[in-house]
Amino acid sequence: MEQNYSGKDEKAFTNDETAKSDLEATKEELNEQRQLYQEEDLKELLAKKTEEVEEMNSKYLRISADFQNYKRRVEKEKSELHSYANEKLILELLPAIDNLERAVRSISEEGNKDEAVTKGIEMILQQFLDTMNNNGLEEIKALGEDFDPNRHHAVMQEASGSEETNKVLEVYQKGYALNGKVIRPSMVKVSN
Repeated sequence: MEQNYSGKDEKAFTNDETAKSDLEATKEELNEQRQLYQEEDLKELLAKKTEEVEEMNSKYLRISADFQNYKRRVEKEKSELHSYANEKLILELLPAIDNLERAVRSISEEGNKDEAVTKGIEMILQQFLDTMNNNGLEEIKALGEDFDPNRHHAVMQEASGSEETNKVLEVYQKGYALNGKVIRPSMVKVSN
């Protein structure tokens, strides 16, 4: 059985084919546009995420640097704490050392009345000084030195023609430094 198409049917068939091809072209065009939009959206999203990653990396680097600085600061503080932990105790013991030195000086000036007592005081004084030195205490040299306001405390001045100016003429109280830090300046008389 053969179908017979009339002209009207042929025209409808051609219109149908054209509509189908137009539909296919439109679908293809829409797919291309959708892909293009998706690519642009993905590029935009990728750019945004890349920016976020860079920002997070920058934050990480700053936090890492801050942490390294914190570690160095804590180590320095710990080292200083260890170096100067005995400072208060040593400051409290310095008057006892001063008194022992005065006792030894007094005995030697008045004459040796009891040699055993004198020797005992000298030994105690030396033990104190050795213990203090082992813990970082150093006597500040002053007599005959140039006056240094960071290490010496001038309590008197004296005009002296024979000495140069700003020289320490006399020491009234010894000064001490603990691990290089002056904890008690020397009380001195200075020439001017």
